[in-house]
Amino acid sequence: MIVSKDISLVKLLSWTWYHILWLFGAAALVAYWYDTKTIEFAIPWLPVSVIGTAVAFYVGFKNNQAYDRMWEARKIWGAIVNSSRSWGMLVDGFVTDHFRKTDDGEANIQEAKKVLVYRHIAWLYQLRNQLLVATPWEHINQNIIYRITSTFFQRRFGIGLVQEEADSINFNELLPADEHDSLMANANTATQIINAQSRHLKKLRDESLIDDFRHMEMEKLLVDFYTQQGKCERIKKFPLPRQYANMSRYFIAIFIIMLQFSMIPALRDVGSYGHLLSIPITALIGWVYVMMEIVADYSENPFQGMANDIPMLSLCRTIEIDLREMLGETDLPKPIAAKKDILM
Repeated sequence: MIVSKDISLVKLLSWTWYHILWLFGAAALVAYWYDTKTIEFAIPWLPVSVIGTAVAFYVGFKNNQAYDRMWEARKIWGAIVNSSRSWGMLVDGFVTDHFRKTDDGEANIQEAKKVLVYRHIAWLYQLRNQLLVATPWEHINQNIIYRITSTFFQRRFGIGLVQEEADSINFNELLPADEHDSLMANANTATQIINAQSRHLKKLRDESLIDDFRHMEMEKLLVDFYTQQGKCERIKKFPLPRQYANMSRYFIAIFIIMLQFSMIPALRDVGSYGHLLSIPITALIGWVYVMMEIVADYSENPFQGMANDIPMLSLCRTIEIDLREMLGETDLPKPIAAKKDILM
């Protein structure tokens, strides 16, 4: 997530320089063809303007849908934050020896609370890890050009910024020793961690450390965690329909090609400077349309480890700090800080 108020010109150019380069090159080539009379025909403005308007509407629709996917993902993680704090509150207030005829000891009660809280923290980090696994339609799994650029952006402006913090997460410390290996070996570890929480609650009920009402209330929160996880998986595993996601690229390519054969001849006739002026103007108009496409293209997948992602690691760390404070701990991890104006 980009946290700066503005995107600097330097950063914008570092993200889009290669598009500017090929647009300038294409415009210069066509201008050269006209100058040497290699080609002499010109496309009238009317069909170009009609196509340009249609493409703008189409790409605008794609941007709206991409933003909806990104904003829904952020709302889901907001719900995870709220429910996680509620989980910590219920663990702290509900797990007690009040219903037992014998004193179970404060140390044992505190240990049970710690296991429930730490296991939930493990679920948060594991859910993040699973959501970052690339799907077939994400950029990093496309052709060689997309793979190279996606890897570069992930390393310089994405998850690479927080690789050290992510590597410091130790599931051996978060999961009980007798559960760690079996849970981490599952196909969907996050799902099984919540199920382990449910089994633990049943055990606490059998030991009279919670009563039926408290058991049901805490189980409801576990169901809510499943709901939020399922919503994240729906966004991750169901792409923006390809007929909307891909067709706009072809439409923009058609528009940019036609634009050159209409703009360059028109500006070439205004005077001696028109020949040179046609190149940056054509490239600039093309760049605007390309950028509209790119913004939508990289926003439709909010869990792919790039700058526009939902800052899952930061949210996980915020929840971890809150929950561990509820346990009375003081040796807390540091919040995830933004780097290069990007919070991951």
